Amino acid sequence: MPHRSDSSLSRRRFCAAGLGAAALLRGANAPLRAITRGPRFHWFAYYDKLQFDPANRYVLAHQVDFESRSPRGDDVIRVGMVDLNDGDRWIDLGESRAWNWQQGAMLQWLPGGSSQVVWNDREDGRFVSRVVDVKTGKKRTLPGPVYGISPDGEWAVYPDFRRLNRTRPGYGYAGVVDPFEDQRAPKEVGIWRIDLATGRERLLISLEQAAAVPNLHSPWEPQAVHWFNHLLVSPDGSRFIFLHRWRGPKQGKGFGTRMFTAKSDGTDLFVLDPYGGTSHFIWRDPSHVLAWALHPSHGERFYLYEDRSGGVEVVGETVMTVNGHCTYLPGNRWILNDTYPDKERLQHLYLYEVASGRRIPLGDFHSDPVYTGEWRCDLHPRFSRDGTKVTIDSTHAGNGRQLYLVDISGFAK
Repeated sequence: MPHRSDSSLSRRRFCAAGLGAAALLRGANAPLRAITRGPRFHWFAYYDKLQFDPANRYVLAHQVDFESRSPRGDDVIRVGMVDLNDGDRWIDLGESRAWNWQQGAMLQWLPGGSSQVVWNDREDGRFVSRVVDVKTGKKRTLPGPVYGISPDGEWAVYPDFRRLNRTRPGYGYAGVVDPFEDQRAPKEVGIWRIDLATGRERLLISLEQAAAVPNLHSPWEPQAVHWFNHLLVSPDGSRFIFLHRWRGPKQGKGFGTRMFTAKSDGTDLFVLDPYGGTSHFIWRDPSHVLAWALHPSHGERFYLYEDRSGGVEVVGETVMTVNGHCTYLPGNRWILNDTYPDKERLQHLYLYEVASGRRIPLGDFHSDPVYTGEWRCDLHPRFSRDGTKVTIDSTHAGNGRQLYLVDISGFAK
């Protein structure tokens, strides 16, 4: 890996100011420990993937030796796992040439089993996915990438990562040119479904098809370029969510958004949020979705949507007032969430108790201003299978992005 760290300036700034890890971690209410360390940098990325194995011993992670620039086609990262029961030992699993800062290589445990891991890669000019059994070492390659995976581990859906790399830097992959770059909503580009046993693929929903569904609240201009992002399969595998986004003269450097759900075969499209402000979301159960969004009732807040009915209610109206990466702990009694950096560059990690409306702070983590834009380091909190531990990606200790383990067993009871 030829590129050296771009964050050494940030580390020197911390040292010159006399700031240690303790000074950059404020209000740490929950026990915390680093489970990765330098000189290389580590992160997992997105909040809605299975990072812990079923026994909660092994934690998946990406490893890289540079920061603070966009990935290039020749950048190779390592993927591996940390053994929490053996001194946080790094176990290397392979490499990837298909990755980004916000979602890594879609590294995750394959649902429905106990020992298979999957991540995206690039081979012979196309994006593929690798499946590795960490117990037997058996490896296989699928002819397409993955994004959202069914709860039984039998199939996955994915968007066009080539187009994403152009329309939403930080979420696509470098190294392959988008052949439909000059088309605004091509029929050949969309959401694919891949069978994880056979590798068979088929296009479920095209951009042309989505753009043909009227958008009553914020119609796009004819010049708008369309794409798909953020796919997530429901807990019973019957439906999946995706965001339809577009950018035209009216959006400038931003974009418009609406949230769709569809059956697992791509039929029965339903616009779950038509108001243009959907951001992070999670399935609570097969019929309800929690999302940060814009709604006429309370403006920008977290809302619980009922799929295929139009029902919506605000959640945490007075205590969950800023956008974050939300998930439900097992049992749905607690919501785990974070925030983007505030004016002091602090990222806040917290729990929200659904029944009482209580917000319980877990820690406030400083993020140096060098971590911004595409290569920002969000906390992206992920919970263990038993709901007693949380991992975050953080730069607060001044040694670049690393993984930290938070013990929440004393809070989420």
